[in-house]
Amino acid sequence: MYGNGGESVFLLEKKDKNFNQIVENFLNKSSEPFILQKFIPEIKKGDKRVLIVNGNPVAAVQRIPKNNDIRSNIHVGGTVVKTKLTKNDLKICDAIKEELIKNKLFFVGIDIIGNYLTEINVTSPTCIQEIKKLSKIDVSRKIWDELLL
Repeated sequence: MYGNGGESVFLLEKKDKNFNQIVENFLNKSSEPFILQKFIPEIKKGDKRVLIVNGNPVAAVQRIPKNNDIRSNIHVGGTVVKTKLTKNDLKICDAIKEELIKNKLFFVGIDIIGNYLTEINVTSPTCIQEIKKLSKIDVSRKIWDELLL
């Protein structure tokens, strides 16, 4: 919950021989709550990082995991490719907009795998540089423009 960059993300099955040891390791090292998520096979195609400023989606990139990894984070070797926002992406953004604004979450990055919102990043909404390089969208300029309104 408080990690970043794909830290401590595991693909497990209940029958996994290391299941108990991994759970014990988490319990012994931290009092953080666990986050469990059903495996979404579309992760093989990557996840989409969407940057949202003042409730509105600004831009996105697709992060592709390296071979034999389920994590697409750049930090662990994922690559970034240009992408566009789909109707489903915009529907997700619209569904969370009011809650983001209500909680004063001005700048966030959300992750979408397939058709599912999997994460709302409020402390590390990365990929500004990658978006500017690939799509020529200056997210930092959009942030300042919104702040100055």
